[in-house]
Amino acid sequence: MARGTLFNQLRSICPTISVGVLTADWMHLESQLELITKAGVGLLHFDVMDGCFCPMMTMGPPIIKAVKTGLLKDVHLMVDAPLEKLDGFLEAGADILTLNVESCLHLHRALQILGERKNANDPARGIIRGISLNPGTPLEVIEPVLSEIDLVLLLAVNPGWQGQRLIVEVQRRVERLKKMIGESKRDILICIDGGVRKDNVANMAQMGADILVTGSAVFDGKAPFENARSMIDALGTASPKS
Repeated sequence: MARGTLFNQLRSICPTISVGVLTADWMHLESQLELITKAGVGLLHFDVMDGCFCPMMTMGPPIIKAVKTGLLKDVHLMVDAPLEKLDGFLEAGADILTLNVESCLHLHRALQILGERKNANDPARGIIRGISLNPGTPLEVIEPVLSEIDLVLLLAVNPGWQGQRLIVEVQRRVERLKKMIGESKRDILICIDGGVRKDNVANMAQMGADILVTGSAVFDGKAPFENARSMIDALGTASPKS
């Protein structure tokens, strides 16, 4: 299936950050988003948790749709049985839709459906189809769907619990994932989510990550513009390891 223009757009700006909206000051969200946009951020990350797949409960399609922004909406579904919920998130404006493999019984079918849908913001963009793996899930589970995906998100913390440190095993997983992608002969973006900070974002890009999901490292209640700019500048100097 032919990709839309969005994949090439993303590839051209990698490595880059996707900033999690959960940690923003929601009472001043419009101004917060303006600041990170001016800093050069292009992706806004929405962590959708249902309180079932993982302990926390966050947001659904109405909130995502209500957020008015020119940033690309990067939506990560950490919910049970997402198959029947896909259209609601697409209608809310998701540009990237990532599904946890552990939560989706019919993963291949869900990815097929996403491949058939139009981007609500601009049909020519296409939809970036992503899959996500918890830290304890073997990488081998993605092999049957490599032909159906554009992005693999590796969680470097367990989703839904606060105060966790980055799981160092993620580096070895990225190395193995790069090898699997190379053998598939398909261009697939690699994303790391969890524990991404200003002092390690460049190292993560050097591992081979294309997109780094961060939250409180940018929205710290003090200097979102400066924080985002610092991380983007650090990524500009990062050279992925071969």
